[in-house]
Amino acid sequence: MSTPANNTTNTTSTPAPAAPDPGKRRGALLIVTSILVIAAIAYGIWWYMFARNIEHTEDAYAAGNVVQVTPQIAGTVLAINADDTELVQAGKPLVDFDKSDAKVALDQAEAQLAQTVREVKVLFANNGSLQANIDVRSSDVERAKADLARRQQLLSTGAVSTEELEHAKNSLKTAEAALLAAKEQLASNRALTENTNVSQHPNVLRAASKVRETMLAYSRTSIPAPLTGYVAKRAVQIGQRVAPGAPLLSIVPLNSLWVDANFKEVQLAHMRIGQDVILHSDVYGSNVEYHGKVLGMSAGTGSAFALLPAQNASGNWIKVVQRVPVRISLDPKELKAHPLRIGVSMQAEVNISQQQGAPVTANQPARTSPAYQTSVFEQHGKDAEQRIAEIINANIKAK
Repeated sequence: MSTPANNTTNTTSTPAPAAPDPGKRRGALLIVTSILVIAAIAYGIWWYMFARNIEHTEDAYAAGNVVQVTPQIAGTVLAINADDTELVQAGKPLVDFDKSDAKVALDQAEAQLAQTVREVKVLFANNGSLQANIDVRSSDVERAKADLARRQQLLSTGAVSTEELEHAKNSLKTAEAALLAAKEQLASNRALTENTNVSQHPNVLRAASKVRETMLAYSRTSIPAPLTGYVAKRAVQIGQRVAPGAPLLSIVPLNSLWVDANFKEVQLAHMRIGQDVILHSDVYGSNVEYHGKVLGMSAGTGSAFALLPAQNASGNWIKVVQRVPVRISLDPKELKAHPLRIGVSMQAEVNISQQQGAPVTANQPARTSPAYQTSVFEQHGKDAEQRIAEIINANIKAK
């Protein structure tokens, strides 16, 4: 019996996969290991040469002065000369008040000063008239004495009666009393005028101080900008009645900003005053670099000055690494080229390889000059003194 051909089974065997070449695998591992070793060595060199001398933080923000403008007198707002985001120059008027009441008070004070000057002129002029009166009274006394002497000589001859002699004595007493009164009047008047002149007389000075007070009040009806900057947080409105000290608006001088960089307390050991700092702003990105220097460090950590300080003595205590604000200056030229705004985020890198300066943790010397000052209000006092001098001189020369 024959077997059919289609029943014949042809079996094909699958070849086993070839084993990997140990030499190639070892070579790949050596390459990877070499790359990692080289990268580690490069990182170590980079860290030793550069990174270990840099303290970096992204917890940094631009800061500056926010100058609040407040009135010194009460008044009704008639004009607002600047609005939010606008630039104002130092000395330019910001807010104008109604001047009516202040003008009335100033006019009254000026009139009182003029009258006082004329009254004091009369006091000085009276010295001469009172001295002349003393001379007249002295002559009366001498004449009365002579009359009395003649009558006393004639009394023994009977040519003069006793009654007439008594009248002569009374006349002498009257003349002497009048002379004494005249001398007292002169002494009293001289007490008001001695060791002074019209312009320095106490009465004139008192009236002048009233003019100065009212003129300053009048000048304060217009509030000038204390410094150059941008207007922010305007709260005042037209027609509003404001009280002294009420916040009207704020001025921010953007040409004198700095950076408050909040470093961890473990980063402060090698920081020194004057160390160079490289900064970047999130506004302009990493393409714009700012250069500054370390100015100093805050007197406490951020949590110490928080509105609700941590109560570490309550029993539920977890140690948290604290951050301390470090003030960093900004180059004015770079700040002018790329302006910043208060509160924008910054990145700071401090070069701590410079160890010549004083530590930021050390006590700083006391300042010998003002940190900030303005001279826009000085002119008010000068104008008052000039006006007082004009009134006094005009009334001294008056006939």
